[in-house]
Amino acid sequence: MNAKFLRYLVKRLLMALLTIFLVIAITFFVMHAIPASPFSSEKAKSDAVIAALEAKYGFDKPVTVQFFNYLRNILKGDFGLSTGWVGNTVAELIMGGFSYSARIGFTAAFFAIILGVIFGSVAALRRDRLLDKVIQIVTTALVSMPSFVMATLLLLVFALQLGWLPSLGNQPGGLVLPIISLALYPMAYVTRLQRSSMLDVLGQDYIRTARAKGVRNSKLIFKHALKNTLTPVITYAGPMMAYILTGSMVVENIFSVPGLGRLFTNSMLRTDYMMIMGVTIFLATMIILMNFLSDILYKVIDPRIDLG
Repeated sequence: MNAKFLRYLVKRLLMALLTIFLVIAITFFVMHAIPASPFSSEKAKSDAVIAALEAKYGFDKPVTVQFFNYLRNILKGDFGLSTGWVGNTVAELIMGGFSYSARIGFTAAFFAIILGVIFGSVAALRRDRLLDKVIQIVTTALVSMPSFVMATLLLLVFALQLGWLPSLGNQPGGLVLPIISLALYPMAYVTRLQRSSMLDVLGQDYIRTARAKGVRNSKLIFKHALKNTLTPVITYAGPMMAYILTGSMVVENIFSVPGLGRLFTNSMLRTDYMMIMGVTIFLATMIILMNFLSDILYKVIDPRIDLG
């Protein structure tokens, strides 16, 4: 690890930490700018009871004091107590929901990248032929279709009409349709990126030279071309995870998956400010870290990249 790469690593890490801090601060002060108390919507609560609950959760202190207390607790992994799910901590509920969301999100991302790279490479190698045209038509259709529309169509066809897969995410095999719903759009986008990148690399001088020397086509693709085509895909990996994590909120509700998306929706219905802040900060941190990792992978995949 050279000094330039180390400086870049430290700079990107500091930027990520600053972004996370800004997300925490904005989320906290926006939620506390709401005039209503998280207990005001509950029935049969007197002012004295509400005051006692606010004291228990620390809402009776000045906002700045609450913020620094909240920040200190977050550094210890403590997101506070849930007001909507009494007796549970926010961290416990987030981890429980994330166990479902992680399975859906990372599985969808894995298949989106693998299949996208395969289809994109095949399309480039069969340029202007029937297979290439079919792949382009299908990917164009998938890119133009949001995940919640795809989820609804898959639910109607494969769960309700054909009955091949369960409609509820907490049933055996119930995560298949949510994963497909979230994977199709990024898979189509990766396919188009990979096709363009592969066509560009195949036109480079060193590829033509290798062909002229009689290098086998399979070795030419897998050893020389494929690695150099992955930079645009890695660039898209960070935004792709953001799309999957945020899109899963709607998809999880469609399939009744007990993940972070459904937890976030229910926390808004219950006016659980601590849960809303916790889920927002957790998801934002995950997205920031994914972008950070994708930036670092640039240099690993292609050492020629100038980090600046």
